[in-house]
Amino acid sequence: MSAQGAPVLRQPSSTYELLLDAATAWPDGIASQWIPEPADHTRCLSWTYAELAGTVTRIANALTTLGVRRQDAVTLCGVNTSTLYAATLAAQAAGIAAPVNPALSGERIAELIRRTGSRVLIAAGPELDPQLWQRLLGVARQAGMTAVLALRPDGVHGDPLALDAGGDVTADGTPVGRGLLVAYLDDLIAGQPAGHLVAGWPAAAELAAFVHTGGTTGAPKVAAHTHANQLACGRGIALCSGLASGEGVLGGLPLFHVNALIVTGIAPVFSGARVVWPGPAGYRDKALYTRFWQVIEHYRIAAMSAVPTVYATLAQVPVDADISSLRLPIAGAAPLPSSVREAFALHTGRRLLEGYGLTEATCATTWTRPGEERPGSVGRALPEQQVKAVRIGEDGSWADCAPGETGVLAISGPAVFAGYVTDPRLGGPRVSTDGFVRDGWLDTGDLGHVDADGFVFLTGRAKDLIIRGGHNIDPKAIEDALLAHPAVAAAAAVGRPDRHSGEVPVAYVVPAAPGRLDEADLLAWAADAIDEAAARPKHIYQVDAIPLTAVGKQFKPALAADAAARAVTEELAAAGLPDARATAAHEDGQLVVTVTGADPARVRAAAAGFALTVRCGPSPALRPAGSDPQKGTRS
Repeated sequence: MSAQGAPVLRQPSSTYELLLDAATAWPDGIASQWIPEPADHTRCLSWTYAELAGTVTRIANALTTLGVRRQDAVTLCGVNTSTLYAATLAAQAAGIAAPVNPALSGERIAELIRRTGSRVLIAAGPELDPQLWQRLLGVARQAGMTAVLALRPDGVHGDPLALDAGGDVTADGTPVGRGLLVAYLDDLIAGQPAGHLVAGWPAAAELAAFVHTGGTTGAPKVAAHTHANQLACGRGIALCSGLASGEGVLGGLPLFHVNALIVTGIAPVFSGARVVWPGPAGYRDKALYTRFWQVIEHYRIAAMSAVPTVYATLAQVPVDADISSLRLPIAGAAPLPSSVREAFALHTGRRLLEGYGLTEATCATTWTRPGEERPGSVGRALPEQQVKAVRIGEDGSWADCAPGETGVLAISGPAVFAGYVTDPRLGGPRVSTDGFVRDGWLDTGDLGHVDADGFVFLTGRAKDLIIRGGHNIDPKAIEDALLAHPAVAAAAAVGRPDRHSGEVPVAYVVPAAPGRLDEADLLAWAADAIDEAAARPKHIYQVDAIPLTAVGKQFKPALAADAAARAVTEELAAAGLPDARATAAHEDGQLVVTVTGADPARVRAAAAGFALTVRCGPSPALRPAGSDPQKGTRS
């Protein structure tokens, strides 16, 4: 039973067994509803739990006929569709699911395929994304894969487009991709048995998924999850959420994202909940927001999971429908600014329930239960998981922090991942936790404290990652590219607040010789040197020096504050407030921008939509945009 008394299934041995248990408990219950077009939001494709279980079984059996075995990875890449979801679960039943962000370059996808050893690719077909299809087909041929299976749009009718199965040749004329099977997944599963899994059920300790944590660095990191990992995390969420059979959950994050896979893909199955997927692009589709609250009313949505930038946008969307069913708006994947929390509550009458987690701990580790909201807290640990703060000595030793004392957060329990997938060229074990897990405790790299009641508070991101729309960008990739420019002596990259993505990367550079650097030239250099468009800096600012700590390390909070002040200053100028002065500083672990010299109502309107705390008033101690960030030096 959940905390609210709703039935929750027992924990099985695999995600496949979980699906069968749900199909037995609620055979005619709606498992998922897929909206092909948000503009026509009342039209959807519905799958019962029995239908989902049967389709997953057929796809898994088809993968087995293609040679996929328990230790083989299956790469999945595309926009959200019902069949991509079913194929992900099927890949876990037959082998190991390896979802990939379709926005990655062909080179990055090829590297992930090589790292995971995948030989089969399930991808968005030409009807869904013709450019992506051609790009992935080329990657598959070059990688020597054995099969590429195309997905069709939800609710599509008529004959599909013909698939080009022809091969390319290398520079020396050698055929590439000869023998590659290219087919529609729907055709391949026809005739496969739906009542039993040919290869048998996977065990709890066996690998279920390979999930890449970033992809914008030179060496992508791939986290390995076991079935036990995913089930422990998913059941913990189900126990705390209290969702009952048939209640609606909105799932708008992309299926390659671990939050979508666990929070809206696996956790609802434990309680027989109904997940509504609002279009192939989900929350990234701007057209969705014109009908968002109508979707909530029509599908009686009780819970949703989204990143803070989605809630920042929704706080500006007029509520034009009955949203009384919505009681569990869950925020995660990036820090939640207090301004977004307050704006959403004021606008909707609903309190955001913040959680915390990371891919290396499967997904969620803490969550704020309804009625337990505490300012600045990300909630308490989910069932069977533990969180503590530790002091790490210069010799690498760990010492537990006292309640309320800030340290590096560490996580233990059944959701701690099996390890990172290692480079097969180096030999050794396929996955390894060396350097990341100590005596069962995962070093998160995040700073925070745990109070006497077990509530967790984040105070910083030790890893300095830039989180763009929930996607991690390693600043080192940007810095290395800029440092290769002969005119740059030093470089540092940070996130700048952005309405759409939460953060976008920007860089600060020190010239190698006196004089002004050409920003356009540096941006062009970065575009050539950095493969991923998401990781290319949006702006490059010249400074006299990069701020440093007393021990000579870069002090990026000062740069992040400067970037935030610049972003708000530009919005104020665009709103006809050129005399307004924006300053920024970190207060209690949160970045706060203060604006003076302008009408507060106009300031709030100009800054609306930022996942950022903006206030009006005097700020003599804060640093204005564009001033020397070196003055932010800390010890």
